[in-house]
Amino acid sequence: MIRALTGFSTRNPWKVIALWAVLGIALAIAGQAFVFRATQSSTGSFLPPSYDSAAALKVAEERFGVEPDANTLTVLVARPDGAQLSADDERRIDEEAAEQGRHRVVMPTPEKEVPFAQDHSQTPEVAGLVTAPDRSFRLLSVELKGNPMDPGVQDTYRAFREQSRAGFAEAGFRTGFTGGLASAVDGVDAEESRARVIGIVMLGVIVLLHILVFRGVLAALLPLIAVSVIGGAATGTVVGVAMLTGTALDPSTPQLINVVLVGIGIDYFLFLLFRLREQLRRRPEQSGKAAAAEVSGRVGTAVTSAALTIVAAFATLGVASFGQFRVLGPAIAVSVLVMLLGSLTFMPALLAVTGRRMFWPSQAHRHEPRGGSAARLGTWLARRPLTAAVAAVLLLGALAAGMAGVRMDYGSGDAGGEPTAAAATAAEISRAMPAGVSDPISVYVTTSDGAPLTVGRVEGLSGALSRLEGVGQVAPTVLSEDRRAARLDLFPNVDPHGQEARDLASGTVRDAVSAHRPDGTEAHVGGTAAVFADVSAAVDRDLRLVFPVAAALIALILFLLLRSLLAPLILMLAVGLGFAATLGAAALVFQHGLDQPGVAFTLPLVLFLFVVALGTDYNILVTDRIREEMERPGPAREAVARAVRHTAPAVATAGVVLAASFGSLAVNPVAATQQIGFATALGILLSAFVLSIVLVPACAVLLGRSLWWPAKPRPAAAEPASETGTPERALVP
Repeated sequence: MIRALTGFSTRNPWKVIALWAVLGIALAIAGQAFVFRATQSSTGSFLPPSYDSAAALKVAEERFGVEPDANTLTVLVARPDGAQLSADDERRIDEEAAEQGRHRVVMPTPEKEVPFAQDHSQTPEVAGLVTAPDRSFRLLSVELKGNPMDPGVQDTYRAFREQSRAGFAEAGFRTGFTGGLASAVDGVDAEESRARVIGIVMLGVIVLLHILVFRGVLAALLPLIAVSVIGGAATGTVVGVAMLTGTALDPSTPQLINVVLVGIGIDYFLFLLFRLREQLRRRPEQSGKAAAAEVSGRVGTAVTSAALTIVAAFATLGVASFGQFRVLGPAIAVSVLVMLLGSLTFMPALLAVTGRRMFWPSQAHRHEPRGGSAARLGTWLARRPLTAAVAAVLLLGALAAGMAGVRMDYGSGDAGGEPTAAAATAAEISRAMPAGVSDPISVYVTTSDGAPLTVGRVEGLSGALSRLEGVGQVAPTVLSEDRRAARLDLFPNVDPHGQEARDLASGTVRDAVSAHRPDGTEAHVGGTAAVFADVSAAVDRDLRLVFPVAAALIALILFLLLRSLLAPLILMLAVGLGFAATLGAAALVFQHGLDQPGVAFTLPLVLFLFVVALGTDYNILVTDRIREEMERPGPAREAVARAVRHTAPAVATAGVVLAASFGSLAVNPVAATQQIGFATALGILLSAFVLSIVLVPACAVLLGRSLWWPAKPRPAAAEPASETGTPERALVP
């Protein structure tokens, strides 16, 4: 089937290119237009209903009309001269707030027209919240609806901010805005230029690497074009499937898909380019189109095996209980399948059309180069395999030692660096009121005996909660319209996004609620702190489940591919050591070096899937070549040396490109994204340069043909050699 796909594509290249161009552009446009309708940003919505905070969220939606896409903002209103607010000031503030609640906010027309874009114009819900004890300011609660990552929603917030700022200024007051949506918009505004520069630099690095390696114009540009077209189609496919199935994606999913596809897509194109250049050197009389057909069929097998390994690894996330993981895994698996289809059709068609012109103006494909560093490395590994293996294990072991005492950080991912306007407003609020006033812990009480709730009935619980250490204030009880539920908002004295708040919500508060809830009622603890406390429990459970399932599935694929018991074991031990080294290095840098609370709670799972799956990706290419070389006459040491000579340049270049792609995330101001970018880039480099190029070949030299036990490859009869001394048999790079 693989050869049928590649063969059809190289025989009908222009038809395949035209089809991909139309589908890729159409799906990319559709993906951009509908992506924010397919994503939702409420972390609590990804929790199973059995968790307490998820039950609280359900009560909030059913009894208090809280919508899943509601964004609550806190607006600070104060006198510009810093004086205390008078009773008349409070009255005028509330009058202006009511006026703002009657004005419809019109979403500005975007600079770039987006097809099928939603109009997020709306009338905000504005209500007075509380006046600071020192009367230095009054807080208002504002609700805007929509996905906070949607540029249209962000523009609507900007319009509301300017509209309300002008209204309160006319009334003689200054304003400040904080909350999730305000923080997100301030972060986007602060990082817009940086993100654009980072994207340009990353593309420039990839193009430069291709120019240095191939010294060809098309070889430098076509991989990016091809991956952009296929990546757009993949994103559109994932968004379309999500909308058709009613699945809500996490806002980070499209970004991760783009990073993954840029990396692996360019990797697969690189494998084709290296093998095409080798083929043209070996058979200069062959036409470019014929060479492309032969190369695509042979490389397609290895690429398919590598891609299916990644698909299998990510598909295992489907068994996770935490919805953010359960959705992310299959989404990336689908996108990788689309990239695989493009690698077997679109990329071969481009090779067939360009042929030797792919490497113009370089003439390097016309002659066999000298051995170079890859050949010298292969020779050294053949002579000193034990030294190489021990050095690699010691390096990885030293980095893995950083896992000692590693802690998980379940923070909300606030940006670091220069404080934004939203952060400054939150800091001003915390100086006069409990830190959690803008993001309270909410206790929801519902009646189970049929008797309506009253303020007096929950007064005992409210009093018990107000006496808890760490709780600065308990807001007045709010009853639902049908008197079947009550909400008690607790304002903690600690950072509402920190570990202390999560411990408070999941420990002391829940214990007090269990002990003091009124008879005939049920009670649940919700809010950001409670949600992330439950997320930590769900993630701990999922890590214990997903890791062994993914490892077993990858081992099975390796067994079927390599037809060996020992080789898959060696590869799995190698990538396992690489995973431990990468996580240990992240802990050394961020937890111990930069004194952060710990590593992001998503990091171990992301690293396991990316480093193990992509590390296995490179190992498949190397071991596949080693096996084929061992099927030739001669000692196993020489076979490994030849395999390293041919595969090391491709793996090294692919590793650098993929590391650069992930490394672009390391300059993001959000700590969790920084960690994922740094650690994944490091893990890819370790997988490429330490595992695939050094450790695995060294083990192959030490074990010889026993590596393929129980079925050792038997050397075939000597094959005729080309003028360069390379046997005529073509091999996968």
